[in-house]
Amino acid sequence: MTDTRMVPVALVVWAVATVGLAWGWQLSWLLGVLAVVTSLVVAFRSLRWRPHAVLVIALGSLATCWIATVIHASATHPLRHEAERGSIVRLRVEVSERPRPLRTQGFGSRQGGADRVLVPAGDVVVLAQAKDWADLLPGQWLTVTGRAAPARGGDLTVAVVQARGSPAEVTSAPVWQQAAAVLRSGLRQASAVLPDEQAGLVPGLVVGDTATLSPRVSDEFKIAGMTHLLAVSGANLAIVAGAVLFTIRLLGMGPRVAGAGAGLAVIGFVILAGPEPSVLRAAVMGGLALLALVLGRERSLLPALAWSVVVLVPIDPSLGLNAGFALSVLATGALVLVAPGWAIWLRGKGIPPGIAEAVAAPLAAHLVTAPVVAGLSGEVSVVAVIANLVAEPVVAPATVIGVLVTAAVPVNQGLGELLVRVTSPEAWWLIHVARFTSSMPMASLRWPSGLLGAALLTAVLLVGWAVLRSRRLRAVVAVIVVGAVVVLMPARLAGSGWPPTGWAMVSCDVGQGDAHVVTTSDPGRVVVIDTGPDLSSIVGCLRRLGVVSIPLVVLSHLHADHVGGLSSVLSDYPVGVVGVGPLHEPAWAWDQVRRQAANAGVKVMDIVAGQRFELPGVSMTVIAPKDAPRHLGPNADGTPVNDASLVLRADTPGGRILLTGDIELEGQANLLADNEDLSADVLKVPHHGSRYSLPRFLERVRPRVAMVSVGAGNPFGHPSPMIVDALKREGATVLRTDEDGDVAVVASRDGPLIARRGSERVTHR
Repeated sequence: MTDTRMVPVALVVWAVATVGLAWGWQLSWLLGVLAVVTSLVVAFRSLRWRPHAVLVIALGSLATCWIATVIHASATHPLRHEAERGSIVRLRVEVSERPRPLRTQGFGSRQGGADRVLVPAGDVVVLAQAKDWADLLPGQWLTVTGRAAPARGGDLTVAVVQARGSPAEVTSAPVWQQAAAVLRSGLRQASAVLPDEQAGLVPGLVVGDTATLSPRVSDEFKIAGMTHLLAVSGANLAIVAGAVLFTIRLLGMGPRVAGAGAGLAVIGFVILAGPEPSVLRAAVMGGLALLALVLGRERSLLPALAWSVVVLVPIDPSLGLNAGFALSVLATGALVLVAPGWAIWLRGKGIPPGIAEAVAAPLAAHLVTAPVVAGLSGEVSVVAVIANLVAEPVVAPATVIGVLVTAAVPVNQGLGELLVRVTSPEAWWLIHVARFTSSMPMASLRWPSGLLGAALLTAVLLVGWAVLRSRRLRAVVAVIVVGAVVVLMPARLAGSGWPPTGWAMVSCDVGQGDAHVVTTSDPGRVVVIDTGPDLSSIVGCLRRLGVVSIPLVVLSHLHADHVGGLSSVLSDYPVGVVGVGPLHEPAWAWDQVRRQAANAGVKVMDIVAGQRFELPGVSMTVIAPKDAPRHLGPNADGTPVNDASLVLRADTPGGRILLTGDIELEGQANLLADNEDLSADVLKVPHHGSRYSLPRFLERVRPRVAMVSVGAGNPFGHPSPMIVDALKREGATVLRTDEDGDVAVVASRDGPLIARRGSERVTHR
């Protein structure tokens, strides 16, 4: 029988920290007192509990006092007052975790990437430039000067300091931290011999180092519910320690030697990953579970989990509201309490041993943690169970080999590079599992976020559990599901979904950026105009449209929100040629486009005004710019680049479409002065609907449909209400990707129709 006597103590400790962080230290004191009183009552009314009453009361009292004291000290810290005033402060702090890169999406001439870092330093968090701060290590002391701002709450951080300049008076890091940094750097260097996406994944898979991970892969892992593979957890430690245990036992040595070897492996892995709070937390939880297994006391797994909570939360009360901690505890609890019973049930249904456990473990962990994930992200991954089930077989070998690579590189770089190539198939498999499952229809569902969303999903899961336990309800649900499939699937297959039949052009929802697709009369063959700001959004749009090949990609200009997705398009689809305008700036973007095209074996060509492209079913003419600068001065802003955008007129079965890039006032004035035929049925509104559009230009185009490619909640105020109102006064129907998602122009005898992704209704204009 499983020993559950430590579970109430763990719950009390966790609750005291959670209540104190969420509602104040006073309530944590109150909750602790209530817990102690309840423990006394239970102890003296039940002889079975009396031997353990002293332990429960003592631990509850100590945890309450300590946690409440720590939270009180944080709440009354004098730096909080300075943060509320926005004061300039000069602090001496110790780095407590490795700096975390803060990725920003490129826009305009600003290149995306991780140019800033977040540096946890005890009671404060420092926001700073990556160039000067990214290489800091835990244990280093430094002086930071910057403006203090209030912390977000929910943890023990008393202020956020926006650093000015470089860190000062920096001390050396402890020897073990320096050793860990060298080992991690060696793993990254060895992994560089792999293809780019795999090279970024392997360090993340092995030691949670995601510094070089592709943003596209990161997004796909998130949608597929596989993000946990990129963070150091008890699973990593169990894999490494398990491999050591197996090897030692295979050599005929006893359990004590095996246990000692596994313990050393855990210590070594902690040094490798970096002895940060999240890693130490995983070490404590995974180590206690491993100890129970080594001692042959599988029933001790639950008490070990409870003890890990009792030990860790008083050490760091901020774990009370830490999502990673909650997910770790819930996932481990599911593996201990739920998965074994499900595995037995599956074996009873004829599922072979081994396969039953492989199915039960990820299913239990996912379902138990799903409410927390939904509350945090506002999404529910539908494909997470199958994705993790398919991915799981390669995780352990890739992790073990990765650790061997890390150990080999300091001895022999060539040996490390040879070993890391063995991880290539596993990394390839994981990337493509995430890519395939994340691109499936309804891979993730929107869900209410916060406590309400978590509670709602918990209720749904409990109802589902009750349904599965009732034979009669199972039959009713089965009939409903089968009926829904029979009714809805034929309609889906008949084309009432996305894309609409007869579509001529689609503006893709890629956030704050541009990406448009014009189809030809050859099924699956399209022209792409701009590729959006990131690597994943444009590919998702192309997949939904059933694109097979792309004879021409046109980049209207080289701003980040128009070229960011090019490498994904080039890697996922056969592309004939990439066309660019006369202005090859900003320089970083031009270099990036040429490099990505060269890697894909695709030619880059200059497109000039007057050039025509004839493809089956569509004709495209370049009408601007007729006179654009070849280079800009060092102090030029983004406006000249915008005004040098390629402007195309496309004649399609859905009507004439005017694609305008980001031209602003001067670019539009030049078009008007040239007396170009600007009339069009559909207008791709310039520059995301910014206010820099001429009323005369909109009057000359006089579109029936105006499509605005814009990101929700963007900080630029796009689209301008003034421009939207002007378009509506001209009689145009205005579509916005931030509100309508992917939007399509559909051919008809009476002119263009419009369709919004996900809507079965096609509206006539």
